[in-house]
Amino acid sequence: MSDFVHLHLHTEWSLLDGAIRIDDLVKKLIEYKMPGCAITDHGTLYGIIHFYTKLKSAGLKPILGCEFYVAENSRFEKKAAKKGEVGTHLVLLAKDEEGYQNLLKLASIAYLEGFYYKPRIDKEVLRNYHRGLIAMSACLEGEIPKLILNGQIDKAIEVAKWYKELFGEDFYLELQKNDLPEQERVNIALLEISEKLGIKCVATADCHYLDKEDALAHEVLLCIQTGHKLSDPDRFRFNTDKLYLASMEEMKERFKELPSKILTNSMEIFEKVNLEIQTGEVLFPKAKIPQGESVESYFAKKAKKGLEKRIKELKKKGYLSADEKEYWERLEYEMEVIIEKGYASYFLIVADFIEWAHSQGIPVGPGRGSSAGSLTAYALGITNLDPLRWGLLFERFLNKERPSLPDIDVDFCMERRDEVIEYVAKTYGEKYIAKIATFGQLKARQVVRDVGRVLGFKPKEIDPVAKMISPGIDVSLEKELKRAEFKELMQRSEKLTQLFELAKKLEKLPRHVSQHAAGVVIAGKPIIEVAPLMKGDEGEILVQFDMKSCETVGLIKFDFLGLKTLTIIDHTLKLIKRYEGIDLDINNIPLNDEKTFELLRRGETEGVFQLESEGMKELLRRLKPSDFNDLIAVLALYRPGPLEGGLVDQYIETKHGRRKPEYLHPLLEPILKETYGVIVYQEQVMEIAKAFAGYTLGEADLLRRAIGKKQKELMESLREEFVFRSIQRDIPREIAEKVFDLIKKFADYGFNKSHSAAYALVAYQTAYLKAHYPIYFMASILTYEANKSEEVSKYLSTANEMGINILPPDINKSEAGFSVENNAIRIGLYAIKNVGEEAVNEILRKRPYKSFIDFCNKIDTKKVNKKTIEALIKAGAFDSLESNRAKLIHNLPSALSISNQTKFSTLFKQTALLSLDTTFKLEDVPEWSLDEKLNFEKEALGFYLTDHPINRFRRWINIFSSYNLEKIKNAKEGTKVIIAGVISEIKLKSTKTGEKMAIIKIEDEKAALRALIFPDLYKQYMQTLVEGAMLWFK
Repeated sequence: MSDFVHLHLHTEWSLLDGAIRIDDLVKKLIEYKMPGCAITDHGTLYGIIHFYTKLKSAGLKPILGCEFYVAENSRFEKKAAKKGEVGTHLVLLAKDEEGYQNLLKLASIAYLEGFYYKPRIDKEVLRNYHRGLIAMSACLEGEIPKLILNGQIDKAIEVAKWYKELFGEDFYLELQKNDLPEQERVNIALLEISEKLGIKCVATADCHYLDKEDALAHEVLLCIQTGHKLSDPDRFRFNTDKLYLASMEEMKERFKELPSKILTNSMEIFEKVNLEIQTGEVLFPKAKIPQGESVESYFAKKAKKGLEKRIKELKKKGYLSADEKEYWERLEYEMEVIIEKGYASYFLIVADFIEWAHSQGIPVGPGRGSSAGSLTAYALGITNLDPLRWGLLFERFLNKERPSLPDIDVDFCMERRDEVIEYVAKTYGEKYIAKIATFGQLKARQVVRDVGRVLGFKPKEIDPVAKMISPGIDVSLEKELKRAEFKELMQRSEKLTQLFELAKKLEKLPRHVSQHAAGVVIAGKPIIEVAPLMKGDEGEILVQFDMKSCETVGLIKFDFLGLKTLTIIDHTLKLIKRYEGIDLDINNIPLNDEKTFELLRRGETEGVFQLESEGMKELLRRLKPSDFNDLIAVLALYRPGPLEGGLVDQYIETKHGRRKPEYLHPLLEPILKETYGVIVYQEQVMEIAKAFAGYTLGEADLLRRAIGKKQKELMESLREEFVFRSIQRDIPREIAEKVFDLIKKFADYGFNKSHSAAYALVAYQTAYLKAHYPIYFMASILTYEANKSEEVSKYLSTANEMGINILPPDINKSEAGFSVENNAIRIGLYAIKNVGEEAVNEILRKRPYKSFIDFCNKIDTKKVNKKTIEALIKAGAFDSLESNRAKLIHNLPSALSISNQTKFSTLFKQTALLSLDTTFKLEDVPEWSLDEKLNFEKEALGFYLTDHPINRFRRWINIFSSYNLEKIKNAKEGTKVIIAGVISEIKLKSTKTGEKMAIIKIEDEKAALRALIFPDLYKQYMQTLVEGAMLWFK
């Protein structure tokens, strides 16, 4: 066993600074026979739980610490001698539970109170939270080493005394051997201070990378962090290649001239540490319950009362799909599992914030994910889909056999989601709630671009190389570089070979921290007692841990998702109420509405949730859904597996009677009948395992998950068990084997039916609104897509096809969003570029306007500036006051000038001027040509409004075009196509040889796409390829 351990070490969680991957570290520690080591990432505790669990699993001892930034004076002082120089370094290690608690507090305070370029503590908080911590004087950036290098030896001694008085025998002077002359000066002085004050010294290596050979890759990583190139003479660097995980033998060699105690003191510190972190226990938040009730009793009472209400509603509508007894038995069974696993409080909390959201008029989705399979969730109002009616399984969500926590994801209105989170914070206490951190990685394409920039490649050189890498989150450079085209590149270029080798070393290291899109943790104790906190970019409180680490320490995640579709539905309902006087309850619409299914069968689903893509429209037209079950299946089937595996064709052919359903065994028929003999859902795999092999549904869920892992040995044992248990139930071996092969084949294809059903309901609701209230539905979609000009253009085109008239923006009539007017849709002011919220509010507040001059006279030009008014003119917003847009643009400067003079005179009560309307007349100028008018509309709105240039050629396009731009996305690779479009954007690029090429954006009235024009073609057509040109492409 080694007599030395590393106590100063930066893992991958020292973002873009440490390059030691914890998995590789564990292997190296075992190789070096070291019993453990410390983690001391810069200023944060991001990685301590990953570090702790991985070392523990390997039988090693983890020491949890941090290299803190210490402010020179107060942590509240936000100033620095020069940018980024914000304090000194100090290494702190948790000796015991008290020390760990103090480590969490210090790391949190550093972010919440002391952040200035870096998270910082100060000596005041050190005094308050030093107990249970071991301190080391750190690297050359430590306070004592910096004073030594500045020649302030007496001050260094004074500071060392302060730390000794605070930490006693747990303060050590840190010596390093790294070939830096400055370090040698510091070491000599530290040894003198040690002798003078009786403070022990300890050897460290300040490890930043694992092996000596990784030094260059680490320099590249630092350059990625600072934005420098490797060739920059003044870039940030460490000037040593000794910051790797040295073996004990090498450390002895480095420190051979110094007393051996300096090395073995590392073991003294190692032995001092006695810390066990509580993992595995779930820190359930405490639900608010009435006095005299237990959590379990209140949960059961609330669920039973809820089911009673649900059953009454279902009876009234004629939707009760089973005997009442079956509902009550299912509820009793589910509650037993939920209470046994200790999840009653979790369900009550979710039910509480959903109930509150409903009371505030905040739209909530009917369900998401597997939780829609829970009758208890339905009874408590968490979901709004009867699981018995639609054959949804509780066990897919939660079961006795499954160790993982429940996960109820909830969709809220996009605009009001934060109100729900605020309610939770107020209800359960701000100390008990925080959002979760998430970490972006140096993924394959990104790391090639980053390393390329650092090595001096130009973007035009590296971009094509990066784009050769396959897209996707699971892509690895190791695999990609085995492809022939990459091998050829590396044979041709040593520089590219170096780039790839360096990129491989850095790939998938964490790159930056941000806020998880939806994850919020709510705890049963103050979060700071189990996890460190930090502030996000917008001041929100985050846990410094990722989701996995949060779960490990017992923090339970609640997902609050913002779904724009819910906002659109809500807005549509408000428009219906406003204009039609109908108070439509979207949760009580009939699910067998023929008009809705006709729309779906025609594939007219632009704007319909989850059903908008051309491929989905084609599937709907082929499958011709006739009931809600078909719609559930459509959402499950439209994925690569079922599409490529022939399941979709089989489903369609059987549904329409062109093929008979095939069942290997009669037991399969009741399970697969609703999907025409095809395994579409994961729940069907579970039902099959139950019917044939007698698995409980919980065991069947574990089987389904295990099959998905595709491990050969595991698969064989699963097969043997399934076949054996089936034979015990009188199923012939041959049939049992075939059935197992069937579920093995389709386990990957199967989709979660609960999620599919919940989202099918949202899809159906949007389709219903489109079928019955098209103008209000389209106005709502356009309002919430107003800042995406391509989407607006598409939906305006759809509205036109539906026979809805589109009215231009109007300064006196347009609302902020798209509105309904005389059975037409009026474009809203937000759709106009450079017209922001402040400008819109000012325009609406000062209406009406009698003339353009009246407008200029009324508005505050600080809120509605010249650029904004120009955009309004170009969009046609003043056409009702003055139809000549060129005239308004020409007169605008004079009108604003005189208007401002009038306001100035009025402000200072000077002699009253005549009304601007009577003193200023617009000078006449010729109106723009149609092309100019359209181009200015495009500039202001992002789309053409008065007309579309392509319409002049409509007759010829209908004759010669084989595809429009919307449908070309579904053309198979290699298909020859002829399309027509207007060039709306051109970007010129240069090849390595300096030849010009172009990336162009082509548009028609429905869609847009980008095309690459290679040099030869660009030379031939460069005079033709201009913005605004209408061209044919083959």
